[in-house]
Amino acid sequence: MPPVQAQEPQVPAPPAPPPPKHMSPGGRAWVRFRRNRLGFVSLVVFVTLVVLSLFAEVLSNDKPLVVRYEGQFYFPIAKDYPETTFGGDFPTPTDYLDPFIRQKLKQGSNFALYPLNPYGPRTLNYFASQPNPAAPSRDNIFGTDDRGRDLLAQLIYGFRVSVLFGLALTVTGVLLGILTGAIQGFFGGKTDLSFQRFIEIWGSMPELYLLIIFSAVLSPSIGLLLVLLSLFGWMGLSDYVRAEFLRNRQMDYVRAAKALGVGNSRIMWKHILPNSMTPVVTFLPFRMSAAILALTSLDFLGLGVPPGTPSLGELLNQGKANLDAWWISLSTFGVLVVTLLLLTFMGDALRDALDPRKADA
Repeated sequence: MPPVQAQEPQVPAPPAPPPPKHMSPGGRAWVRFRRNRLGFVSLVVFVTLVVLSLFAEVLSNDKPLVVRYEGQFYFPIAKDYPETTFGGDFPTPTDYLDPFIRQKLKQGSNFALYPLNPYGPRTLNYFASQPNPAAPSRDNIFGTDDRGRDLLAQLIYGFRVSVLFGLALTVTGVLLGILTGAIQGFFGGKTDLSFQRFIEIWGSMPELYLLIIFSAVLSPSIGLLLVLLSLFGWMGLSDYVRAEFLRNRQMDYVRAAKALGVGNSRIMWKHILPNSMTPVVTFLPFRMSAAILALTSLDFLGLGVPPGTPSLGELLNQGKANLDAWWISLSTFGVLVVTLLLLTFMGDALRDALDPRKADA
């Protein structure tokens, strides 16, 4: 019987070293955030997707980036050229998907540099070989919607609209929430009581009914939608900021500042607010997720962005109306799930990084 070799005991990996003591609280929170690999990777991926969507016209467009025709260079992505410029018969804007125009741009030393996806958000391919909505193919990687528009282009531009709208709504809600919460928490008394009664009355108003009424009276626009949703999107954060100001105004550093004659506004914005930003920062990713979902839901109901604007909610509505066109619902749902998951992972990592109970010893 062979001798039994003794196994060496496994030593657990040493914990990650704590941040240096000389770092600022913000720097220490950033170090803790980076240790959360899932949250940090989600931040990198989300920022990359947002930056790429900002250059959507370069990535997905039915106009070439650069054209060289008969020894001259043209830039259709920045300027419209008539069809007669490239050997056509009509002075109308050039359709660069026209097989005749494409053939002219390939003759001799001519060339055209197209984006990676040669379709824009409103491009209708009149030369498609399949009826709409068309399944994914070599020409349309993600297929087309029921109007013949390229689905990949719709997703790229719709993602940009959703993210920018969510960011704008988040910034507006944060500013209003900080302002109202700071006033309530710092002054307290009748000021706090009056604001609380106003919030109770304002919060009980039917937001969806107001959106329906304004959509019926006024022409739909992203600006109008942003204003209407901003009127109700500040109340949740206001309660968190109010609670922080009520707690911090009793601290010794606030009493010392008052004893030195420092004004109320300076105490609020220079002393209390920096120590009350933890719920505000933690609130941001989740607020942005709610804003994107709100826009998608309103677009699905036909109460969102103007017709013709790329929208994830409108694509979901198309998927519901065309159940056999599975690629519409599947791709749109995938974009929404990935976006919301990234924001959720970022929010969880940010909450852990700012949690005082998890501060390094």
